[in-house]
Amino acid sequence: MNFPQLKMESTFGQLGLNIQKPVQEIEQPAAEISIQQPKAELEMETTPGKLTIDQTQAWEDMDLKHIFKRIEDFAQNGYQDWLAGMGRRASEGDDLMRIENGGIPIADHAKINGESPIYEFNIGFVPSHFSVKTNYQPGDLKINWKANKPEIDVQVNKPRHDYTPGVIRGEMKQWPSLKIEVIGLEVDEKK
Repeated sequence: MNFPQLKMESTFGQLGLNIQKPVQEIEQPAAEISIQQPKAELEMETTPGKLTIDQTQAWEDMDLKHIFKRIEDFAQNGYQDWLAGMGRRASEGDDLMRIENGGIPIADHAKINGESPIYEFNIGFVPSHFSVKTNYQPGDLKINWKANKPEIDVQVNKPRHDYTPGVIRGEMKQWPSLKIEVIGLEVDEKK
């Protein structure tokens, strides 16, 4: 006796995924930097030193006088000699006026006026010590300076970020199926 049989044929479903990957682009532009260094400001003010040397006294000690000084000395000496002469004559006049007091004033005056004067001299230095006079004013230097700070300008650029998200699409590559057949269900037609 034949029993009917069931024949089942199934096909599994297959799910397919279509994946489009995400795209990410990041670009960092360089920062823009501008640096300027202004020059330092420097001011210098100089007052030069001053040295004065006065040799007038030394030259005069060596009898090398300027003509104006020589004229002044001659005038001064002439005036002093004139005053001394006037005093001498007055003194001689007084001596002559008092002739009654005795003595021979005319002979005494002739003897004094006829002799050369005696000059005393010991050690002398020409020119004399400290006859050259020096004076020194030191110079002066004033320095003013100002250091200028650098001028720095920085512009930071933001990063460029482009992002395209990924896409996943599902699709059925194969649909599931079930096929059922009955085998052995034959009807005897002879009967």
